[in-house]
Amino acid sequence: MSGDLRPPSEQVSRRAITYWAVRAGAGWLVVLAAIVALAVALPGPPVWLPWTVGAVVVVGVVHVAAMPRWRFHVHRWEVTQDAVYTQAGWVNIERRVAPVSRIQTVDTERGPLEQMFGITKVTITTASAAGPLKIHGLDAATAARLADQLTASSATAGAGAGGGSGDGT
Repeated sequence: MSGDLRPPSEQVSRRAITYWAVRAGAGWLVVLAAIVALAVALPGPPVWLPWTVGAVVVVGVVHVAAMPRWRFHVHRWEVTQDAVYTQAGWVNIERRVAPVSRIQTVDTERGPLEQMFGITKVTITTASAAGPLKIHGLDAATAARLADQLTASSATAGAGAGGGSGDGT
């Protein structure tokens, strides 16, 4: 493993774009609902309401239109024989690399909305103080194959190094 933080080669699922857009849109709808609830609770129609709603709608539409495509462009992952590479972020882009031999657990997670879009998040826990590597937006089949591959690779790496029980612990 060279240890360099090169850009990973694999993209996440294109379905992640729609998933991220729906999540962002729902968040902006909550903000609009809170503004309207506040306006209704106040005596008389507030003068700021049309401007505030207009600003929130404009910012929300731009966010929902741009953010998911940008995240899709940025989010990457790759697994080699020696390491797992990830790249994620929206404003701050973070690249990480973890040796396969340091993998402790591999988890997949699919909430109800992720299930609806057929995507999964993979969390790779290592002994790193930086925390786990997370790959968001993988299609379910790719996530399952990746989890199986990393589990097998880390067991082999652990057994080959003479450490661990071969079960990732």
